Amino acid sequence: MSSSATIVWFRRDLRLDDNPALVAAVRRGGPIVPVFIWDPREGKNWVPGAAARWWLHQSLAALDAELRRYGSRLVIRAGDALARLQDLARETGSDTVFWNRRYEPATRQSDKRITAALRREGFAVETFNAALLFEPDEVTNKSGRPFQVFTPFWRACMERPPSDPLAAPTRLPGPRRWPESSRLSELELEPTIDWTGGIRAVWQPGWRGAGANLTRFLEKSLSNYATDRDRPGIAGTSRLSPHLHFGEISPRRVWHAVLQWLGQTSGSGRRGDGSPAQRGRQALETRRTAAEAYLRQLVWREFAYHLLHHFPHTAEHPFRTEFAAFPWARNARALRAWQRGRTGYPLVDAGMRQLWTTGWMHNRVRMVVASFLTKHLLIAWETGARWFWDTLVDADLANNTFGWQWTAGCGADPAPYFRIFNPVSQGEKFDPDGDYVRQWVPELAALPPPWIHRPWEASSAALTDAGVKLGQTYPNPIVDHAEARERALAAFARIRNSPARGRYG
Repeated sequence: MSSSATIVWFRRDLRLDDNPALVAAVRRGGPIVPVFIWDPREGKNWVPGAAARWWLHQSLAALDAELRRYGSRLVIRAGDALARLQDLARETGSDTVFWNRRYEPATRQSDKRITAALRREGFAVETFNAALLFEPDEVTNKSGRPFQVFTPFWRACMERPPSDPLAAPTRLPGPRRWPESSRLSELELEPTIDWTGGIRAVWQPGWRGAGANLTRFLEKSLSNYATDRDRPGIAGTSRLSPHLHFGEISPRRVWHAVLQWLGQTSGSGRRGDGSPAQRGRQALETRRTAAEAYLRQLVWREFAYHLLHHFPHTAEHPFRTEFAAFPWARNARALRAWQRGRTGYPLVDAGMRQLWTTGWMHNRVRMVVASFLTKHLLIAWETGARWFWDTLVDADLANNTFGWQWTAGCGADPAPYFRIFNPVSQGEKFDPDGDYVRQWVPELAALPPPWIHRPWEASSAALTDAGVKLGQTYPNPIVDHAEARERALAAFARIRNSPARGRYG
C-alpha cells in the first residue's frame, strides 16, 4: 500500500463506475486527487463546440457532486496540462499520475509528450482504456492491418467479447490538505447569453442522466429497436451518444446491460407444443434481433475510432484522396438556409431545427441532412462537419468525421456515390404520419400526410386550409431534387473517371 498521493486525471471519463484509472488508484492505496484540466489548446482546431462546452460544465458539476458524497472532490485547473499536473504533484507530494486514454490525433501526441516529460522527472504514469470496447490496435484483419469495411470489422469484434465493467469504488481517500481549485464557472464553458433552454428541457447531463436514459431505453424502446430506430417521430433510440462521448457511462456498461436484458427473456415462452411456445420463440427472436441491431451501433462507434486512429488525416481531409479535387460549391445563401432549417424540404428543415434547439438530431435524419448539403447543394462535407461540431452536444471527432465522410462518399466503407437521399421519400417512409415534421416545423402542422413532406405539390385549397403560404410562412425548395441529383452524379463521375483515383472504387 502506497502512502503517496495518486493524481487521477479526468478527461472524457466523467464517472466513477467502470473507471479503470480510478479503480487502479484505489488499489494502489494512499490518497487520491481527482483533477480536471481545461486546456483548449490540446485539441488544436478541435476545441469543443458551444453546445458541447455547455454539456461539459453540467457534467463536471455532476461529477464533483458525486465525488463529494465520497468525501472527495474534483480539483479544477486551467492551462497547459503538463504544467498543471506538475504543479499538483508538488502541492500534494504525489509521484504517480493515472488517466484514461483519448484517441484524437492531437490528443494522442499531447499525451505522449506529457507521459515522456513526467517519466523523465521520475513519476509513475499509467494509462487505461475507459472509452472503447476495444483498443483501436486490438482488432485487425488477418494480415494484421486495420479494417476499412465495417462488416468484417463487426465480425472480428464478435469473436472477442468485451470484458466485464468494473464496479465503482466504495471509498475514495483524500489528501490531508486539498490543493486549491479554480471554480467551474471560471472555465467560462457556459454561454454569456443563455440560449440553452431547449437543450436543458430534453437532457440531463451527467452520470445520473446517462443511467436514466439507459434504463428508459432498456425498458421502453430496445424491444422494438430494429424497426423503430429509423423513425424520428418516436422515441426509438437510446439517446446515449452524448453520455458516451463525455464518458458519463462506459460502452462496456451499456453492452453488458443489453446482454443482461436479453438474458432475462432467454427462458420465456411455455415448453411443449402449441401457439404460446411459438409466440415465445418469436418474441425471443425479435429481442435477439433488436439487441444485435443496437450492439452493431456500438461497434459502428468503435469502427469510427478505429479509422481515426489508423488514418488520422481523416479528421480534416478525405480518406479517399481524389476527393481533394472534388468541385465543391461555395454558396453562403444556401448554407445559411440549411443551417437554419429553411431549405423548403420539411424533413431536412425539421432535423436542422431539432439540432439548433436541442443540440441533437436523430441519426436517420443526420444522414438525410448531410446528404442534402453535400449532394443537393454540393457544399463540402467539412463545412457540415464544422456546423455539427459547434451545435451537437454529442460532437465527437471520430464519429462526426466518419458520419460525414460516409454520407459524402469520400470515407472508408462509404455510401455508394450514387446514393443521394431523396428527402421527400425518406420523410414518407420514416415519418409517414408527419409527426416529426409537425413537431419541428409547426408552420406545416395542419397539412395532411400526403402533402406534409411535399407542400409545394399541395393544392391551393389544401395550403389555404392549413394556413401555409409558400414563400412566406414556409419557403419553396431552394433546389429541385431531380436537377440536384443529376448535378451531383455528374460531379461524382468526374472524380470516378479521373486518372488519379486514389483509394476510390
